[in-house]
This record gives sequence, C-alpha cells and structure tokens, in this order.
Amino acid sequence: MPARTRARRALAATAAAAAAVGALAACEPTAGGLNSAAVAFTTDRTATSTLERLRFDVAWLSCTAKADGGAATGSRSASPSAATRATVDCQGETRAGQDITVTGEVTEELAGKCVRGNLTARIEKKIVFQATMLGDCSAAPSTTPADPGRPQPTVTVTVTETVTAVPAK
Repeated sequence: MPARTRARRALAATAAAAAAVGALAACEPTAGGLNSAAVAFTTDRTATSTLERLRFDVAWLSCTAKADGGAATGSRSASPSAATRATVDCQGETRAGQDITVTGEVTEELAGKCVRGNLTARIEKKIVFQATMLGDCSAAPSTTPADPGRPQPTVTVTVTETVTAVPAK
C-alpha cells in the first residue's frame, strides 16, 4: 500500500477515534473508579512516549480499554459499580513496519498523565519493557470519590489512537 494512502487512512482513523473517545468519555461517569476512555487515552500517550524514549520510532499506536465493574476485594470505600481495574490492549507499528503490542491491566489512571498497573510492551513479539507505572504519577488524580449509595452506569470498550503522519516521497 502506498505511503500516502496509508497516511490518509491513519488520519481518518485518528479523527474517528478522537470523536469516539470524546463521545464515550462524556457519557461515562467515573464513579470513583476507572474510566475506560481515560485509561485507553493515557496508556496510548504514555506508552508511545516511553517507546520513543527507548529509541523506537512509533508510526502509530491504538489502544482499547475495558474497565471492569466491582469494588476491589475487601474494599468498602468504592461503590459496587466503580471500576477498579481495566484491561488494556494496544496495537501499533514502528516506522520500519515492526508490530507493536502493549497489553496488561491498569489499576489507576491519573489526570491523563499516568497509569499504574502491570503493562508489557513488545516489538515483533520481543519484550521491550514491563512497567508498573507509565507517565508522571505526581499529577493530581482525575477521579473523585464515589457515592456508595448511588448506582452508577457501567463501562464500554473505548479506542484511542496515536498516528504520526508519514511524509510523501
């Protein structure tokens, strides 16, 4: 596929993903728990940044997250529907055409700047990093405490994507 066509498709996918993230984020209250849109977006940003810091030239990365409802075992502070963890699956590619995957579980997302959990990044199936934290976790939390007496909606799957335009040759 020509680079120009690939760049156009990537740009269209980015626009669609941004619209979907915005729409889902607006409809999904956090209820003191994790927001799948925020988790997908923050994981995308922090994983891309980490890979680039490790000298991998990321062409694009697209993350999905599914927040699981239910309080953590033994927890009385979270509402029954507050998500306490989210599974994350990111797929992408380097500019050299190598496959990128970032998978794992996120237990905390802070202000769009940090995720905590257990994440593994692979390029061409080879582990390039394993992390329990990505980003700047000194940022203020992006969620507020839940009202335990009030039921909250559950979470849907969300997609976000980072695309770097490829110059035409």
